[in-house]
Amino acid sequence: MARTPQEAERFRERERLILDTTRRIAEDEGWAAVTVRRLADEIGYSQPILYRHFPGGRDEIVERLVVAGYTELATRMAAPGDDLHHLITGYLDFARSNPALYEAMASARTSFAFASSETPEALVSGFAIIERAAGGRDARERTVRAELLWSLLHGVSGLSAGGRLDDALGADRERLIATLFATPATG
Repeated sequence: MARTPQEAERFRERERLILDTTRRIAEDEGWAAVTVRRLADEIGYSQPILYRHFPGGRDEIVERLVVAGYTELATRMAAPGDDLHHLITGYLDFARSNPALYEAMASARTSFAFASSETPEALVSGFAIIERAAGGRDARERTVRAELLWSLLHGVSGLSAGGRLDDALGADRERLIATLFATPATG
């Protein structure tokens, strides 16, 4: 069914409201608090309206937020000249300021695969930023270094969120990570 431009805009606005409300609830109360019923109550629409926008329900909503999160993360990491320190700071700041979204990005079940031809562009471009900044002698080494840098940043983010790292050492930790990955591989 063709929509008028006004109807299409209302549809997009409702969709944004659903996504924004989901994100707010998750950040304030955790993912367990996010249900289609709760979303419908919060935004004042019926559950069928939510399912019209997201036929896959809560899982589809979370998946859309995961892709949006990777887009935001890539923006935070990007810097002229692939500045490694900027990437590290941007990544860790993003994870710290969006704990629920970052948790979903790291662990939510999604229908998309990583490292495949069907990986969403937001994930591909974010990983490419890490790959360029991590460097390496050839494509294989760049991929391995990028995977290790990503893994290290993910580990630091998780341990920090769990209160297992000393916050006072954050700047020193970031400098050392940059030093580790700025050192070209030899051999």
